[in-house]
Amino acid sequence: MLHRRTTLAGLGTLLAAPALHAQPAEWRPDRPLRLIVTYPPGGVTDIVGRIVAEPLGRELGQPVVVENRAGAGGNIGTGAAAQAEPDGYTILFGTTAMFGVNPILYANSGVDAVRDFACLGTIGEVANILSVIPARVQAKDLRSFIAEAKARPMIYGSVGNGSSSHLSAAVFLKEAGIDATHVPYRGSSPLVAAMLAGEVDFGFDTTATSTAHIQSGAFRPLAVTTARRASALPQVPTLKESGMPDVELGIWFGLFVSRKMPPAIARSLAAALERTRMPQTEQRLQSAFVDPLYIPQPEVDGYIRASALRWQGIAKDARISVD
Repeated sequence: MLHRRTTLAGLGTLLAAPALHAQPAEWRPDRPLRLIVTYPPGGVTDIVGRIVAEPLGRELGQPVVVENRAGAGGNIGTGAAAQAEPDGYTILFGTTAMFGVNPILYANSGVDAVRDFACLGTIGEVANILSVIPARVQAKDLRSFIAEAKARPMIYGSVGNGSSSHLSAAVFLKEAGIDATHVPYRGSSPLVAAMLAGEVDFGFDTTATSTAHIQSGAFRPLAVTTARRASALPQVPTLKESGMPDVELGIWFGLFVSRKMPPAIARSLAAALERTRMPQTEQRLQSAFVDPLYIPQPEVDGYIRASALRWQGIAKDARISVD
C-alpha cells in the first residue's frame, strides 16, 4: 500500500515555488551535471541518487554524475551546493534530515537548506521500522512489546545522535511512556551489524536497510513510522494502526537547486525530472525498498516546510545534540 501521493508516470509537473511554475522549458546543458549526495556511497541516499541520476541524464542529454560529499549530517555537501554557481550544473540531493533536523543540530553552521534551496521534485519515501531481536525480545506485537519494555531494562540502537532513526525512537518512547538506554552507532551498517550480533534489544532503521533482515527472520518488525504501510513490508502495521495516532514520520528524498538559479533553468531541470517518472524508475526504487513519492505542484513547498518544522520540533523536544 503506497502513500496517497505516490506517483505513476505522467502525473503533472512538480515544482517547488511560484518562480518555477509551468512555462516553456528552453535551457539545455552542454556539459555533464553533478548531483551532490551528502552521504557516503552504498547507503540508501546514495542508491536513490544514482537511480534518479541515470534517467535524468538521458532526459537532459548530458550525464548526471553523482558526487558524494559526506560529513556533518549532510551539511558539508549542502554547503558545497550552496556555494556553487547557480548555472544549472549543480543539483543537491536533499533529505528530510538536511531540511528538518540539521538546523537544530548545527544551528551555527551558516547552512540553511530551506532558505537557500528550491525543490525540483520529490523522489521517494522510506519508513523507519521498529524491529526487535527475537533472541532478546519475546513480544510479537507493539502492545506486548511496550509491556515487556516496562517490565525490564532495554537497550536500543540508532544510526547516530540526531538521526531520523534516533528521533523516531525518541517519539516512540515518549508516546509509549517507557525508558530505554540509547546506543548511537555511526551509520546504518554498524547498527545493523550490532542488531545481528544481538547487542541491542531493538532499533529503528529504514525499510531500505532492514527489509532483507526482516525477510530472513533475523529481525522481527513491529511497526513502521509512516502514515501508510510500506510497500516492501505490507504485513507490518503502522504506529498509527498500533495505537499511536499522532506518530507519522516519513523520510523523503528530493532534488533541489539554489534559489538564485535563473527560473528558466530551474524549470527545465524540473521538467526533465518529471519526465523520469516512469514505471521503470519506480520499479528500481521499489526494488531498493523505497516508495516513489509525488507531491502535487501546489503542495510541495508547504510539504517541505511542514516536514522541516515537524522534525525540528521533535529534535527540540528531545533535546538532542550531535555526537
